[in-house]
Amino acid sequence: MVTATRQPSPALATPLSLGSVNRDALRLLGSTHHSEALNRLPGVMIQRGSGQESLTAIRSPVLTGAGSCGAFLFLENSVPIRPTGFCNVNELFEVNTEQANSLEVLRGPGTALYGSSAMHGIVNVLQSTPEQLPAGAVALDVGPSDYVRTRLAGSRTGGDWDHGVAALYTHDGGWRIDSGYEEAKLNATAAGRWGDLPASFMLAATSLDQQTAGFIVGQGAYRSDALSRQNLNPEAYRDATAVRLTGLLQPEAAGAARLELRPYLRTSRMEFLQHFLLGKPLERNGQESAGVMTSLTWDGDPEWMLVTGADLELAESFLFQAQDGPTTDGTPAANAIRPAGKHYDYTVRSYVVAAYAHGERRFGDRWRTTAGVRAEAVGYDYDNRMLAGNTDENGVPCGTGGCLYSRPADRTDAFFNIAPKLGLSFDVSDSVLAYANASVGFRPPEMTELYRLQRTQRVADLDSERLDAIELGVKASWAEFDAALAAFAMDKHDVILRETNGFNVGNGRTSHRGLEYELHWRPLDGIEVTAAGTFARHRYEFTRNVEGGERIVDGNDVDTAPRQLHRAAIGWRPSATWAFETEWLTVGEYWLDAANAHRYGGHELLNLRGRWQPTRNWALTLRLNNALDRDYADRADYAFGTYRYFPGRGRALFAEIAWQRD
Repeated sequence: MVTATRQPSPALATPLSLGSVNRDALRLLGSTHHSEALNRLPGVMIQRGSGQESLTAIRSPVLTGAGSCGAFLFLENSVPIRPTGFCNVNELFEVNTEQANSLEVLRGPGTALYGSSAMHGIVNVLQSTPEQLPAGAVALDVGPSDYVRTRLAGSRTGGDWDHGVAALYTHDGGWRIDSGYEEAKLNATAAGRWGDLPASFMLAATSLDQQTAGFIVGQGAYRSDALSRQNLNPEAYRDATAVRLTGLLQPEAAGAARLELRPYLRTSRMEFLQHFLLGKPLERNGQESAGVMTSLTWDGDPEWMLVTGADLELAESFLFQAQDGPTTDGTPAANAIRPAGKHYDYTVRSYVVAAYAHGERRFGDRWRTTAGVRAEAVGYDYDNRMLAGNTDENGVPCGTGGCLYSRPADRTDAFFNIAPKLGLSFDVSDSVLAYANASVGFRPPEMTELYRLQRTQRVADLDSERLDAIELGVKASWAEFDAALAAFAMDKHDVILRETNGFNVGNGRTSHRGLEYELHWRPLDGIEVTAAGTFARHRYEFTRNVEGGERIVDGNDVDTAPRQLHRAAIGWRPSATWAFETEWLTVGEYWLDAANAHRYGGHELLNLRGRWQPTRNWALTLRLNNALDRDYADRADYAFGTYRYFPGRGRALFAEIAWQRD
């Protein structure tokens, strides 16, 4: 079951490229990072950074930079976890994916129910309701490098209100030098009736205290055990907290209509050392936001269904960047333009107002059409708390060219987007569904792209990025075999990038073509063979000199865009007592730079998992990651004249003992 329109529906009857990782798979997987779960799905590649950091690719290259996270929409129980325009590339660590009931990924532009950032894909983390949680449960995980994780869960049902809680605490000493972290996550939920009104509420809170390890450098450095473990930035750290309170209210509606209101409150804070920049400035950012998502559904007639609604969001966000002392780790010219003191200090008040409609209509015995449209207005009110321009904080210029960091004067910006969707599906038989979709995705510029400028740029005149997408797909389900195949073609316009002069501009263009597959075969009772993967090519469709001395050439592959991603697994459940999984992951080779001059050769990994449940209440699980002890890079890059890597971890064994009371 999946939730493409905020309501559960059979996955194989949903004419979208929508995959999920269910509760049983998550329990056996016991992931230490969300990439381990999400990379099970076709079209998805989450690259793990240091600790709990990550970069995302969904029907896309692995995107980096200020606005890269804006190409993906991250939800918890169908509610965005961050305000529009204020994303962070690592923000998935703010969600309890480890104890979720399921993870869903919608590949490509979302339905009309979602707007900003629903471009390349949507990740929806569905947390457990009180009925889905055990009465009581505790689990202890241990692993190398002083890894210890405790998980708790419990529920109380049967009264006027049902209550549930899931929580975890993790200590990881870090397999690289000075790269440990401590993390805590909590989800508390209540469901019942507020008078005559069915309602549920969920509180989500996370905290991360992390020592951060940066790139290792040198061609093939990840093949050296000594170099892989080193940390060239032992001073780096990241501290982050996030709290979200969301609700689901279902007032009575007239006739066969169903009304849902999803109010929410959110706050987050993050502080980290930008060890990847000369001078290593400190950044602090945060936000408070509130909103409500509404939907009114008519689905009493089997021939048609209509969902309409309006969404409203208000937020206040801030960013502060400062450097303790003078820059000394670059060339004299580079040091001179990076002064000590404050670089940026601003707040942004933002709003989102959106209206949408999504309809489905059956005609004949086998045909169904879907159509939708979303209109969305986004506005920013930017308040600069420093001197405008590219001087230091006291107004002193950095030579004739000015300082690197430039601050616009106070201003307001507004963006308006309309995104249509159209689909057609055909029931080839009771077991086979074919479909075609045409859709548009968009994202307004991120606040950092508009207001965190450089050099002499005073105004970033940017439009929303736009993605035009077409996909053709087929899904089939028989007694022993399930399959899904999807071909996509997407063109992205007004891509925002930083030119060689340091200006943020919005006239880039990329294309994305690919084929995704997912197969599940059950040849015998207790055995399932799974295969999933992607063949794709992501290309630049323009020529331009960009930041860092690189040159984008029309027709080149976008960097960090493997043409192939594959996963194969065999699951064996000989009885209710035992469960085993063998998993093989393949990441194809990819270019490390826009010039397509330097390459990473890709890698293959083998993971083994086994679970023994001798009684109804007790279970023991062993997980052997990278069982063949392969040398590989979680992320490879080429910049500043050298190869750079986030090295992948060698063979690692984790054990879990768990107790549960029904």
